[in-house]
Amino acid sequence: MIINHNLMAMNTHRQLGINNTATSKSMEKLSSGFRINRAGDDAAGLAISEKMRGQIRGLKQAMRNAQDGISLIQTAEGALSETHAILQRMRELAVQAATDTNTMTDRKELQKEINQLLDEIDRIGNNTEFNTQKLLDGTYSDKKIHIGANEGQNMDITIGDMRTDVLGGGSATHATASLAGVTFTAVVAGSGGNEIQVQFVNAGSGKNLTVVVSGKTITVTLETDSGGNITSTVGDIVSKINEDTGASELVTASGSGTATVSEGSVTLAGGKDAGTSSGSISSLRVDDVDNATTGGVLTQSGANAAITIINRAIEQVSAERSKLGAIQNRLEHTIANLGTSAENLQAAESRIRDLDMAEEIMAFTKNSILQQAATAMLAQANQQPQTVLQLLR
Repeated sequence: MIINHNLMAMNTHRQLGINNTATSKSMEKLSSGFRINRAGDDAAGLAISEKMRGQIRGLKQAMRNAQDGISLIQTAEGALSETHAILQRMRELAVQAATDTNTMTDRKELQKEINQLLDEIDRIGNNTEFNTQKLLDGTYSDKKIHIGANEGQNMDITIGDMRTDVLGGGSATHATASLAGVTFTAVVAGSGGNEIQVQFVNAGSGKNLTVVVSGKTITVTLETDSGGNITSTVGDIVSKINEDTGASELVTASGSGTATVSEGSVTLAGGKDAGTSSGSISSLRVDDVDNATTGGVLTQSGANAAITIINRAIEQVSAERSKLGAIQNRLEHTIANLGTSAENLQAAESRIRDLDMAEEIMAFTKNSILQQAATAMLAQANQQPQTVLQLLR
């Protein structure tokens, strides 16, 4: 019988410490509802679940981004619905002015209303905003709506210029032409029709490629051999034109191949001056109506022509509204998809991170009983050395 070391008490104390720790962890898990409260609970599970949490929160924010995009589109489309109504009224006035039962005085009164309606279209175009951003003045272009949880998961959105200077105008086409495999495209307007020419010329001892646009000239020196023959290839020509600082403002060139360029000339043609349009509804405005006798709908021929211009404007607004409606429908599907993805990821994260309450309560009950039993046994073990005193009697 020994009293210096109570091995039974030491063993019971160690078991009690283990039970206390297990009970403490069970209580922590039951109070938080999580199986993993610190990295030590499940290091791999923590890392995986944290990545999932990042995705889940990103998806939920992407849903809010998409909803903001829908709000922006609804703002623009709502304004365009009023522009549509104004254009329909203008068309009605143009039809009314196109009949010669009206006098000049009648047409002047119709013109005054058209002027006011044009001003309102411009006011809508200039003042419609979402979060301080102009929507209908042509500046809301190549914008991105981030609709995913990760980098680069976005969509582009552009809203056209819906003001009178653009509405009703015929679409501009860029003048293009090809020469020896090089395609030239005009990017600026000529003052006198398609005043854009591309030609190879013999400039004394050397040969140059000359590009003339609206009186401005870009000259690219061509490589020649000892016999004066051009040795520059299509790729060389394109590269030299694109390198010229002035060329980017006048024309662009594209092409490929190793064929040697030969002499010749070409004039770019096909369409209106590049980047311009004509016949917009702004041309229907008459500033001094009382003293004017032509312009707008003040004549039968002018009113007749105005019907076609306004028709084009109505079609342009319809096309823009249709585009916005399609984007809105897409965003609604995007939101539904993001919601499904977030829900599925949340379920996966829950399986890793959340606690099975029933199972842990079973463990807690066991640990609690063991803790109480160990405490009782420690008390008993502490009393065992006292039996030695019986030997002193």
